[in-house]
Amino acid sequence: MIIREMNPDDWSKVISLWQNTEGIGIGRSDTKEGLEKFLNRNKGMSFVCEIDGNIVATIMCGHDGRRGFIYHLAVAENFRLQGIGKRLVEKALEELKNQGIHKCHIFVMKNNEKGKSFWSKMGFQKRDDIEVFSIDI
Repeated sequence: MIIREMNPDDWSKVISLWQNTEGIGIGRSDTKEGLEKFLNRNKGMSFVCEIDGNIVATIMCGHDGRRGFIYHLAVAENFRLQGIGKRLVEKALEELKNQGIHKCHIFVMKNNEKGKSFWSKMGFQKRDDIEVFSIDI
C-alpha cells in the first residue's frame, strides 16, 4: 500500500472511484481542470492510496487560512474496513496542523449513514448550531 500526494494526472482514476462510491456527490468543479486548480491552491494536502498500481482511496483537503475542509474521502468497497480511510484522514489533518490550521470541517450528505458513522468514529462532531447555504454563480 502506497499513500502519495494526489496529482492532476490521477483525475480519470479518481473520478471513476468517486462515481462508484456511495455518498460522494460529483459537482461541476470535479473536472480535470477543477482538480488541478484545487491541488495547486492546496499543495501537498490531498492524497491517494494505491495498491498494486490501482487507486483504491482518495482524500482531498484544503483550507482558507482559518479552517480546513475535507472533500471526497472515498475508499473502494472491497478495500474498506482496513484502516485506509483513517490513515488518509490522519495524514490530511496532520498537513492542516503543519500549516497552522486547528479546525477542520467535512460536508456529509444527509443520507450517507456510513459516512456519518465513520466521521463520528474519527472524532468529528455533528454541528447543530449552523446550517449550510449555497448559491450557484
